[in-house]
Amino acid sequence: MKTAKTTRAAATSPDPARPQADATWLLLFGSWLIATASSLGALYFSEVMDMPPCVLCWYQRIAMFPLVLLLPAGLFPLDRRVVRYTLPLALAGCGVALFHVLLVAGVIPEEIRPCNQGVPCADSPVIGFGFVTIPLLSLVAFGAIAVLLVLAHSRSSK
Repeated sequence: MKTAKTTRAAATSPDPARPQADATWLLLFGSWLIATASSLGALYFSEVMDMPPCVLCWYQRIAMFPLVLLLPAGLFPLDRRVVRYTLPLALAGCGVALFHVLLVAGVIPEEIRPCNQGVPCADSPVIGFGFVTIPLLSLVAFGAIAVLLVLAHSRSSK
């Protein structure tokens, strides 16, 4: 038979799974913040600054924009399985962004360039510090999202 003292003690005792859930939630929320800021930045560059996106930028947007909608679905309520759906998008976007950075840097030979018409993929303006380009920003964003998602997955599997 439970007494008031044991019920009160059970209610105030710390839940050992709670800190892990809080950390997982924060990691997923951080991923969502990066995805949202990146999506808004991409829209700002194309719509406000009138910088049309190249083909590779479109592929990166295709990987980034769904993250803005998928990550909150795993936050409210916390569903750790959202990593299974979002990590492949982040890794695909990271791969395209890495290819784009190498193309802008001149590492990729001219014969492999994917843009035949429209805005050339290799012409990415420098937007800060003398070396920061839009593809580099995209690579950093996708990389950070991927790292946060892997950390969230490792936290949830403990």
